[in-house]
This record gives sequence, C-alpha cells and structure tokens, in this order.
Amino acid sequence: MIAFEKFTLENGLKVLVHKDESTPITAVNILYNVGARDEHPDKTGFAHLFEHLMFGGSKNIPVFDEPLERVGGENNAFTNNDITNYYLTIPQQNLETAFWLESDRMNELAFSEKSLEVQRNVVVEEFKQRYLNQPYGDVWLMLRPLAYKKHPYQWSTIGKEISHIENAVMEDVKSFFYRFYRPNNAILVVAGNVEVEQIKELTKKWFGTIPAGEQLQRNIPAEPLQTEERMLTVERNVPYDAIYKTYHICKRTEKEYYTFDLISDMLSNGKSSRFNNELVKKQKLFSEVNAFLSGDIDNGLFIISGKLNNGITMENAEQAIDNEIDKLKNNFVDVDELQKVKNKAESLMVFSQMKTNDKAMNLAYFELLGDANMINTEIENYRNVTQENIKSLVTKTFIKSNCSKLYYLAKK
Repeated sequence: MIAFEKFTLENGLKVLVHKDESTPITAVNILYNVGARDEHPDKTGFAHLFEHLMFGGSKNIPVFDEPLERVGGENNAFTNNDITNYYLTIPQQNLETAFWLESDRMNELAFSEKSLEVQRNVVVEEFKQRYLNQPYGDVWLMLRPLAYKKHPYQWSTIGKEISHIENAVMEDVKSFFYRFYRPNNAILVVAGNVEVEQIKELTKKWFGTIPAGEQLQRNIPAEPLQTEERMLTVERNVPYDAIYKTYHICKRTEKEYYTFDLISDMLSNGKSSRFNNELVKKQKLFSEVNAFLSGDIDNGLFIISGKLNNGITMENAEQAIDNEIDKLKNNFVDVDELQKVKNKAESLMVFSQMKTNDKAMNLAYFELLGDANMINTEIENYRNVTQENIKSLVTKTFIKSNCSKLYYLAKK
C-alpha cells in the first residue's frame, strides 16, 4: 500500500506527496499532460522537441543541469504519445533547489534562437540515427499510419518527418509552450522523507505565482473501427526478414487492458512462454518473437513482432503465429499457466514500486489516468482476470479485419 496526500494550488497545479522515511533521497516528478497526440498533423515532433528544450535554459537559469549536479542531484525525462515526464532525485536537505529549477522552467523558458537551433539539430540527428539509419528503426514510422487513419497515434513521438522539426520556428515553439506547459496541465509528485506541510510551503512559494494556462478542450479524433486487414511490404538492408502484426485494443483505463497484458505475457514473456516454446525452440521458425501492448491512454495496440530464421517463408511464419492464437481461441488456458503469469505481473508491480523515483512517477501517471490510488488496486485487476475473459477477448480481438501487418523483408 502506497500512502499519499494530495492538494491543488489556485493555479491548478496538482500536487501529491508520498512520505518514505527509509531513504535520504527525495524524488521530484513533474508530469505534463502533453504528448505526440496533442500535436498538429503538420507540426509533429514538438512534444519530443520540448523534452530537449526544457533542458536548454529557462528565464533565470542558463543551464538546468549545473546547479542540480552541484547539490548531488540527477535528472532525466521522456516523452511518449500521451505524456511528457520530467524526473529528478536529490538529497533531502537540498530539496528546495529542485523546486527552484522546476518552477523556473515551468514559468518561462529562455526562448533563445541559439537554444532552439541547438536542440532542433539534436532532434534531427536523433531522428536520423534511431529511426532512419538503424536496422528496423523505421518500423513504427510505417506501422502507426498503417494501423491508425484518424487518431494522432498515427505518428511516432519523434514526428512524422524530419522537416516538421527542421521548420519549427520560435512562434510555434512559444505557442506550444504556453498552451501545454502550464501548472493546470501538470502533476507534481514529491516522494521521500518529507512532510506535507513542508511541501505545501515550498510549492506555494515556487509555483504559486505561475499563471494558469487556458483550460484545454481536447478534441482528439476517435479512431474508427477497422473493417478490413491492412498490409504493407517493404525491403530494407537488414539481416533477417521480420513480421509485425497489430490489433486494435482498449484504452489503458479499461478492465480489458489487464486481460490483454496477461495474454501478451502468456505468449512471449520468458523462456517458457508459448511463442518461445513452440516457434523458437520447437519449430525453429524465429530467432525471437514477442507480444506486447502499446499501453496508450486512448485505444491502443496489441503488437506481435518476430524475426524469422533464414530459409523460413513469411507465410509459414505468420501461419505459425496464427496457430498459437487459435489455441487460445479454441481452448481455455490452464489454471496453472494463468496463475503463473498473474504471479509474474504481481512481482513486476512490486519491483516497480521499490524505488522512490518509480513510486513518484507511477503516482503521477495514475493521477493523470483519473485516480492516483490505482497504484494500490492494479494488482487486484490482474488477479480478477479469468479463463473466460481470455478466451472471449482473444476471439473478439484477433481477427483478420482488426489486423494491420508489415512484412519487413531483408534485401536479397
């Protein structure tokens, strides 16, 4: 059980405090409710660009990292299609430094042309290195627009194309910042050996005067029901053929999510999983084959991916995957197998709550989903999944008309 207290400032900043007396380190996490899904289709990659810009200097602090490192702190950030998350750890006695740093960049960035140019170049280089010049790096640049036709999940966090970042101008950047990086669009979590009153004082002192932004009205287009199989075949300079199959699934907040998560574990989590036993070890069709969820806040994807062994045809490989899915459709899973994946999920959750930093991050995320206390009820959601849930969901979801697939062929 993770205990926490919650309060909200007048400018809309939500604050959660988790007291943990076992550590001298305090974690400070700020989650901004902005991700790639909030971008304009002609100006993508901005949320990720901002992840970099937020370290490029704020109004009163030229370099974010320097004062933090001087007091023994560490920090990092990540962006995905739904959120941007900044997190740091700092010795408890230097906690106010974290509040000073985070509040200054929430208040106003430096907005210098030099910083924009530097970070623009960093992101463009990252786009080239990670997505264009790396084997299989462009998979999601093709899979997302194949699976999504209306919803902004159709582009990756890095953006649709390099030109969107190359053409980013200061006016666009300022507009994006003042729209999304406001206190009423953020959740602050402090976890460590701290008192709630102390955090209230610090929060009011450093964040209380930052003006709230506009009340965001999100009109994100819903993805229509997919009614026919979609397919794309590409050739690339890669060592092995690969196959990717995606199926539309529920939102992160729906009960079905936990059933899907356990299905993915049954298929590919660990050496005794179905895919590994049957397709890698026994039939030797794949060098590796995985099943996982995108985990998106809006309706996400169930993804199956595999790298084929030499000499195996795409048709045989895909048929073997479908055969394993059919086994789940046609038979109830064994009680012991179901309990095993439930135990794994539970262990993973326990481990993910051992570090103060992870607890702060999870509290922020669940608060965004609607209730930070979900951190304490997640295990129960996994425990409640039944054999009937699995059979029913597999039968409903893993159908041809709900599938988008990519054949990624090695050039001969």
